[in-house]
Amino acid sequence: MTTFNGHCHCGQTEWTVKLDDPGHILCHCDACKILSGGEHTLNTLAGKDDIKITKGTLKTYDYQGDSGNPVHCYYCPNCTSHVYHHQTVMGDKIVIRTALLEGGKEFKVNAEIFGKDRLGWQPELAKTFPGPPE
Repeated sequence: MTTFNGHCHCGQTEWTVKLDDPGHILCHCDACKILSGGEHTLNTLAGKDDIKITKGTLKTYDYQGDSGNPVHCYYCPNCTSHVYHHQTVMGDKIVIRTALLEGGKEFKVNAEIFGKDRLGWQPELAKTFPGPPE
């Protein structure tokens, strides 16, 4: 595992996270597009115990995911950068926002999820799942 440092846009929140396979999973789901204001989000999976908030505290926002189960979003209370999400259907795994990690610009794209919701003008960059990974 490799440890990465992360921080929000305003710098009020910082964290470290341990990743097995540093790379992006592009999520094209409508919730991610609405929450981010972009065409997809950059993510990877980690264990709940692999993230440590080292500065600041996070606020939460909850919504119902496509599975019908709750999704808990953890974000900086000042600039609202989303640090990670916990989709309860995924057990002890969390979804880390990789664009906020130092070195994240160099990560390769490992996969795409919710390809069924990809905008028509976006090219496919990696193996794509129509919904969540199988």
